[in-house]
Amino acid sequence: MTRIHIQARSLAMVLMGSAALAACATPQPRYSARAPHGGPVAAGPSTGAQPNGAGGRYKVGAPYQVAGIWYVPKEEPTYDQQGIASWYGDEFHMKPTANGEVFDMNAVSAAHTTLPLPSMVEVTNLDNGKKMTVRVNDRGPFVGGRVIDLSREAARQLGFDRQGTANVRVRYVGPAELGPPDAGLRYAAYTPTPAPNSSLPAAPIPYSGLAAPTAVASTPLPPIASTQPAKPVASTSGVYRVQAGAFSDPGNARRVADQLAGAGPATIEPVQRADGVTLYRVMLAGGADEGEAWGVRDRVASYGFAEARVVRPF
Repeated sequence: MTRIHIQARSLAMVLMGSAALAACATPQPRYSARAPHGGPVAAGPSTGAQPNGAGGRYKVGAPYQVAGIWYVPKEEPTYDQQGIASWYGDEFHMKPTANGEVFDMNAVSAAHTTLPLPSMVEVTNLDNGKKMTVRVNDRGPFVGGRVIDLSREAARQLGFDRQGTANVRVRYVGPAELGPPDAGLRYAAYTPTPAPNSSLPAAPIPYSGLAAPTAVASTPLPPIASTQPAKPVASTSGVYRVQAGAFSDPGNARRVADQLAGAGPATIEPVQRADGVTLYRVMLAGGADEGEAWGVRDRVASYGFAEARVVRPF
């Protein structure tokens, strides 16, 4: 065998060994740790793809408050707004979204404060003209009046991942499809542990060490004297109310109450804060039903009081 052949064979063996070591050192894909050990593990979509909707459910959701601001989720088929978009990534990567899906910063998704989940929206970057359709499956953003929060991958495709924010137009397209419960799940093999081989007796073994039961004489009890019927307790259930606003000037509170005459009769309630300042709350009756109360709240908001809120009965 020539020296060239020996060197060639040695080189081939070195290359094969290096390849084996590289394969061992290559980082393996990481999946969500939401599933219990031995159960299904979520395998996210490929980079740049739409989320598969695994584990998600359709929801509109009840009104909620963040940092003193109320948000009222609702169906908005004609939603078409312009504003600032931002993006989020590492801090929420592979964590549950508001509708039960798993957020993947490498997939094309978004968060919105009020649209139904999941929804499809068209997002246009007004700074560069790029446009794409994304899946809304989370709630947010809650900073500076921004209209939408995109995943890092969606922001990259729209060309503003480096800038952090962009001027965008968001248009509702329609509801997004839900994935089946096991969409995108990888199942680990499971072998049940065999039950222990226990032998039970064919029949109960009688026990003869007990004495025969002794009959006990019974004497009927005298009838209980009747008492006066209990008085019915008056219902203490309260009613819902709607607070249109709270003002330090009673004159301003009175003007607001007059403006809301079309929404219903309003009253002014003075409330003293811990620091000694008196606020005058403009309140309207919302009825005994919470849905009716939210209807009153919407009427109040239509008069320009968007921060009106429902106050539950005590």
